[in-house]
Amino acid sequence: MKEYNINHLRELEAESIFVIREVAAQFENPVMLFSGGKDSIVMFHLARKAFAPAKVPFALMHIDTGHNFPETIQFRDELMDETGTRLIVRYVQDSIDQGKVVEETGFDASRNKLQTVTLLDGIEDLQVDCAMGGGRRDEEKARAKERFFSHRDEFGQWDPKNQRPELWNLFNGKKHMGEHFRVFPISNWTEMDVWQYIYLENIKIPNIYFSHERDVFVRNGNLLSVSDFIPMRDTETVEKRIVRFRTIGDATCTGAVESEANSLEDIIEEVAASRTTERGTRHDDKRSEAAMEDRKKEGYF
Repeated sequence: MKEYNINHLRELEAESIFVIREVAAQFENPVMLFSGGKDSIVMFHLARKAFAPAKVPFALMHIDTGHNFPETIQFRDELMDETGTRLIVRYVQDSIDQGKVVEETGFDASRNKLQTVTLLDGIEDLQVDCAMGGGRRDEEKARAKERFFSHRDEFGQWDPKNQRPELWNLFNGKKHMGEHFRVFPISNWTEMDVWQYIYLENIKIPNIYFSHERDVFVRNGNLLSVSDFIPMRDTETVEKRIVRFRTIGDATCTGAVESEANSLEDIIEEVAASRTTERGTRHDDKRSEAAMEDRKKEGYF
């Protein structure tokens, strides 16, 4: 028998595939949340490996704020066409039109928080009992508190002080009528793990992750992309810079970083040398010290 070696990426891959298969086994109508960002792309890649040669046995769901980067939406649609995967899109604009949420106004207005209502409505309308997300524990302190299987009550809320133990990777998906779970298959991955795995598996990603020239302006220390969705102050000036995005979210709150990294090898080297987290460029996380945890308690991703 040949010597068998396994590296940490294959261990993480095996763990995530196990979690995804547990979801398929324990729940009747799961969906996988998909944004077109690197984490959801990796999670979808893992799901395809988990059930190959069959197709992924659940739909993907995207909560579209209407303020996305066009490169991300184009990549999302091309990937769905290529893989023949069913994609469910729910729009924040519909929630606004129906009067369920009120759009923020002002220079720092964002639809990021409004996604919660659209997501919870989609889960209820489609009778989803489990929504898988690409959250990782290294991203943010609120996400570090969450289990693989994260219980949500009948209102879609999360209680960080009342979580189920997961000893020996035994996952308890039991729930009452109206409740659901959020499951995070790549919880134990780091940003570096994600990039190394993308390189290892040669996974396609949106070109917005690589360095490119872009019109940007500085706000609160972040480089925001010039967009029709972001009103600029008189004191803010547009500059052309060579940038890329470490994380992709709503265009109104996702900052770029100056970078010359135009290959996966360059990105891996850059991330290894970085002393700031990828969410350090997320303008919306800076609204309060517990911004993410407050949103998650209300039903956010």
